[in-house]
Amino acid sequence: MAEHFNIVDLFYQAAEKHPNKLAIVEQNSKISFGELLQQVNDTAGYFQSKGIKKGDRVLIFVPMGMDLYRTVLALFKIGATAVFLDEWVSKKRLDACCKVAKCSAFIAVPKIRLLSFLSKELRKMPIKLGLKYKVEKSHFVETSKEDTALITFTTGSTGTPKAAKRTHGFLNEQFAALIDKIDPQEKDVDMPALPIVLLINLGAGCTSVIPEYKASKPEQFKPEKVIAQWKAEGVNRFVSSPFLMKEISKHVFQNKLNINGLQKVFTGGAPVFPHEAELYKKAFPNTRIEIVYGSTEAEPISAIDAADLAKEKDEILDKGLNVGAPYHKTKVKIIQIEEGSISCASEDELREKELNGREIGEIIVSGSHVLRQYFNNDAAILQNKIFIGDNCWHRTGDSGYLENGNLYLT
Repeated sequence: MAEHFNIVDLFYQAAEKHPNKLAIVEQNSKISFGELLQQVNDTAGYFQSKGIKKGDRVLIFVPMGMDLYRTVLALFKIGATAVFLDEWVSKKRLDACCKVAKCSAFIAVPKIRLLSFLSKELRKMPIKLGLKYKVEKSHFVETSKEDTALITFTTGSTGTPKAAKRTHGFLNEQFAALIDKIDPQEKDVDMPALPIVLLINLGAGCTSVIPEYKASKPEQFKPEKVIAQWKAEGVNRFVSSPFLMKEISKHVFQNKLNINGLQKVFTGGAPVFPHEAELYKKAFPNTRIEIVYGSTEAEPISAIDAADLAKEKDEILDKGLNVGAPYHKTKVKIIQIEEGSISCASEDELREKELNGREIGEIIVSGSHVLRQYFNNDAAILQNKIFIGDNCWHRTGDSGYLENGNLYLT
C-alpha cells in the first residue's frame, strides 16, 4: 500500500483539535475549522461524483477566499493536482499554459466560465465546474510524496510557460521551512496577503483574515480598510507583499495613527530598499518586521530585520541590497555568471566555479525546500538547475555576493 502523504492531513488535525475556532474571516463571512472541514469533505465527494480522480490536473480560477481553500483541500483529499495561473493572465498566455498542463477539468467563478467559450484549450476540458456543489460522500485517496499536489506558472510572457511542480513531499518541505521562518501559532490571528501562507495557517491551526485587496487592481487599494480589519478582528500578524506594506505604512505615518496589537510583519516577493524599511519602522515602531528574500522555486532564501536594513540608508547604491543572512536550511553559493546551462559532475567541479569575498556572481541555492522540477519543460530544468547526484542547485538568475554572513543583491 502506498505511503499516505498529504498536506491536507495537517488541516484535518487542526480541525479535529479546534473545531469551533475561526479558520477564515472573509469580509462579513466567517467559517470555523469544523465547518470548513465538513465543506471540504462534501466538496471532495462532489468532485469525485463528477469524475475527477487521483492524478487529474484541475485548473482553478477562484479568487483568494473560503471557496478557494475549500476547493484546494478537497482536491488534495482525492489526490488531484491543483493548477494555478495569475488571474490577470492574457488569453494567449492562458492557452499556452493549458497546453503545457493538459488539465482534465477546470473550476472557476461564473465570469471566467463564460470566458471559457472563447478559449480553445478550456473548451477541450471535459469537466467544467463552478463554485456550487452538492453534498456527496467522499473517500480519502492515498498519495505518496512523489505525487504532484500543485502546479503554479511563473510570471512571463514569452517562450514555453514555466510551471513549478510541487509534489506532496516538496510541499511538506516548503511548508516546514516557511512555518519555521514565520512561526504561526494557534493563538495568532494572521492576515496573509500571500495565498500559500493561508494554506500554511490552516495546517497550523491559526486564524486567517483575508485582506480587502485585489491583486489584479492594486490602484484600488485602500489602506484604511485593512487597518479597520486589523482592529475589528484583533489581527496580530501580517504577511504581505512590499507594495501593501508600503502603502499601509505611508497611510499610518502620514495620519499619525497609533496601531496597537500588530506584533509581527513578514514581507517579501519584491525588493525592499532601506528608505522603505525606515518608513515601515516609523509607522510601526513596536512591531517586529522581517523582510524575506526568496522566489517561486526557493522560499525562503534569506531574511533581514527592517530595523537593520533601515540603518544602511544610501550605502545601498555602492554595496548592493542587503537581504540578510541565509535561512539555516538554505545553502547559498555565488558562482561565475554564465549564459546557457551549467553541468557539473561533482561538488568539486562546482566549487571551481564558486566566487569568494565581494566578487559578484550568480546566486545559486539548494535545500530540501528548493524546487527540483518544472512540469513538461525539460529546457527550463536544464537552464535553471544544476544536479550533482541527488543534490539540486537552483539558479536564481539574481546576481550578488556574500559578505560577513549576509547576502547582497546587485
